[in-house]
Amino acid sequence: MVLLVVDTQELITTPELYRFDTFEHNVKTLISEARANDVEVIYVRHDDGVGAALTEGTPGFEIYEGFTPQPEEKIFDKFVNSSFRGTGLLEYLQEKNVKTIMVVGLQTDYCMDATIKCGFEHGFRMIVPEYTNSTFDNEFMTGEQSYKYYNEFMWKGRYAKCIPIDEAVDVINGK
Repeated sequence: MVLLVVDTQELITTPELYRFDTFEHNVKTLISEARANDVEVIYVRHDDGVGAALTEGTPGFEIYEGFTPQPEEKIFDKFVNSSFRGTGLLEYLQEKNVKTIMVVGLQTDYCMDATIKCGFEHGFRMIVPEYTNSTFDNEFMTGEQSYKYYNEFMWKGRYAKCIPIDEAVDVINGK
């Protein structure tokens, strides 16, 4: 198993996210538990390309300071919503014979959705702990509605196992 931290970059990891404080606390908890239990933590960053606010070389591109990777932890950069397309992540996980991915990050309705569905399609067992993904309000749904739609309806039982945070901690601890 690995813990995959998707797009938790400075530009978008902000208090405007739905339930930001809970999201931040839960992600920090899982990163800390993973490190303490020799579960590999892998990061993915999104790059919107030259001239965009979310691109390599801009302050917002870097991983949020509350989730800073350790020097030995891998970071894969992507240019599309899925963490698997053209990043080398898929090949890396296959080479390591990883079967299960616990996935956390941003944004629920964009890159988390694509990553969870693509991970499922590639044969990984996807685990989504509660309140470890979030998003912003948009013109169609609030952040809360988006969160509930994906976590409680779309992914649960189809593409991922959606579990309480305490159960996720137990999984990382091998219980």
